[in-house]
Amino acid sequence: MAGLLLAAGGGRRLGGRPKALLGHRGRPLVEHAARVLRDGGCDPVHIVLGAAADAVRERADLAAYGTSDNPNWAQGMGSSLRVGLAALAGSGADAVVVSLVDQPGIGAAAVARVVAAYEGHASLASAAYGGRRGHPVLFGADRWADISAGAEGDQGARDYLRQHAGVIKLIECSDVAEPYDIDTPEDLRRLE
Repeated sequence: MAGLLLAAGGGRRLGGRPKALLGHRGRPLVEHAARVLRDGGCDPVHIVLGAAADAVRERADLAAYGTSDNPNWAQGMGSSLRVGLAALAGSGADAVVVSLVDQPGIGAAAVARVVAAYEGHASLASAAYGGRRGHPVLFGADRWADISAGAEGDQGARDYLRQHAGVIKLIECSDVAEPYDIDTPEDLRRLE
């Protein structure tokens, strides 16, 4: 079970502060988010970087993880998802759990629940909060090509998930995680 962390954004609504470099528990947020995937049962864990990629590599300890640079990070999450899935294509992973760097309220317990939903190469599962789909999301390897083909802009896999809503296995995680995003200066108070 591979983990894929999308951490390329430039933090436009945060005044251009890349989210991967935000401080959380004394370290860059990207370290926390990658560790959550690993602790939740994902191995290997791959991180897609973009904005300030060199600074992220310099300040964060990412030695235990694979990384890729997304030169088109400004085009949105879709391009990062394509880069990450392409990097994992030859890994032999049966599935991938995709997580976002800016959701520190989602911990290893939620990831582990989503990992446990794996049923085969066609698996499609998502954490849910009060019955509403959220992150992380699990994609069986048989779905990667179609997801990559449709990943555009800031939508990522949203259209694909909408089209396949009837087969997504929703895994309730509201008792172990909070799905908030760090998007605005006001949200920074949620970081420790």
